[in-house]
Amino acid sequence: MKTKIKIKSSEILFLVGNTGTVGIVKVANDQMLFIGTTEKEEIVMYLEKDDLIAVSAFGTGEKYEKAIKSMAFITREMESPIIVLPKGHPSSKRLKMVLSVGDTVRLDCDIIPGTHPEQDILCSCDSLSGLKIDKSENGVLISGEIPDYKLESFDI
Repeated sequence: MKTKIKIKSSEILFLVGNTGTVGIVKVANDQMLFIGTTEKEEIVMYLEKDDLIAVSAFGTGEKYEKAIKSMAFITREMESPIIVLPKGHPSSKRLKMVLSVGDTVRLDCDIIPGTHPEQDILCSCDSLSGLKIDKSENGVLISGEIPDYKLESFDI
């Protein structure tokens, strides 16, 4: 099953699971984003205005939604680089949020947060795991059973 949800560049879509939340915004402008994969290497992602920034937080409620908005803002508006941790890094256990950028995002609860340089997979809570989110011209296409969701202004 695929569901289309319209999103303006001035809005954020929240998918709310039992123990986690994913926020999705449009990149809104063609831009480059850098991904640090090792201490000596980085990947350059060339993003189009309809590409997605998806932020997954391991909790629900207003506090997590504010944090998701903030991380999406820092990534989109400040073009802050993404840092990928090496597998086994002790900080991955302490991450409260992780993010992914690109034209497709697959949510998966069986990966280690913050350790995947591939930007088409994102760690999420169990109840959101298995969803696939694809960009579309005026929103997103979500494959899988749609959880509770809401659209809000992306104002910080």
